[in-house]
Amino acid sequence: MSPSPQVSAARPELSDPAVSAAQRRSWLGLAGRTVVVTGAASGIGLAIATELAAAGTRVALLDRQAEAVAAVAEGLAATGAQVLAQACDIADEAAVLAAAEAVRRQLGPVWGLVNNAGLLRPGALQDVSLAEWNQVLAINLTGALLCARAFGADMLAAGSGAIVHIASISALHPQTRSGAYSPSKAGVLLLNRQLAAEWGPRGVRSNAICPGMIRTALSARFYEQPGFEAARAAVTASRRIGEPIDIAEPALFLLSDRAAYVNGSELVVDGGLDCMWMDMLPRPGFNQTASASAGAAATQD
Repeated sequence: MSPSPQVSAARPELSDPAVSAAQRRSWLGLAGRTVVVTGAASGIGLAIATELAAAGTRVALLDRQAEAVAAVAEGLAATGAQVLAQACDIADEAAVLAAAEAVRRQLGPVWGLVNNAGLLRPGALQDVSLAEWNQVLAINLTGALLCARAFGADMLAAGSGAIVHIASISALHPQTRSGAYSPSKAGVLLLNRQLAAEWGPRGVRSNAICPGMIRTALSARFYEQPGFEAARAAVTASRRIGEPIDIAEPALFLLSDRAAYVNGSELVVDGGLDCMWMDMLPRPGFNQTASASAGAAATQD
């Protein structure tokens, strides 16, 4: 899968023919290992699955969208990758256990897991329905636990493995009017730490990534609005919006033996948004971000 024009512009090294797939494989040491990616049919999950396949990993693709995940698997298989698509609702324990058995049978024992699948149901706390609150928690938090237990069984038996959870900067800062999303992602961070504490002595590492503003198919329409991307980019230190590949590459690092001593950590990948809060506060004569963001927003009027 070729990098998008936006990715190529932001990350020219990804198009460098001198950096071969073989070099990436040898550096990461993931070739031949079986890794499961949930929410693999689109966005960040798709990017992670694609990079894992390029690194020679056997990749199990899980998603609730059966046709979409099957199409992704077909595309990756056409490149020579060894992949398996499984339609799976990760909030359903029986479905997760069945998927784990299918992966084990067809790709071998699981060595790694990327807990990426997630859900957002908007709504202020006083308005969000209990059903929607529970649905978000069931997928974002309980689903992560169910997958860790089902796929982590092989890792614990082997005394080796790695789990990466895709959380959010919304786990660190409340995302208002987004129902249970922030609480669920904050729970993922504590689940990550507890897994590291309990399973680390048994050879299994657990780490989390907190993505910032990432352009995906779900958010693409917002960036079509005049001035929207400029306003968002203005509040990041890197002055750009992230792409799924910006999360995929750190995820592969955390899965690999290159991160063998990284355990229970939370990696914020937000283009420097988190270090810009003081610069976003209006301080006449001292900062430019607040005025730049306001100017970008004004172009939308």
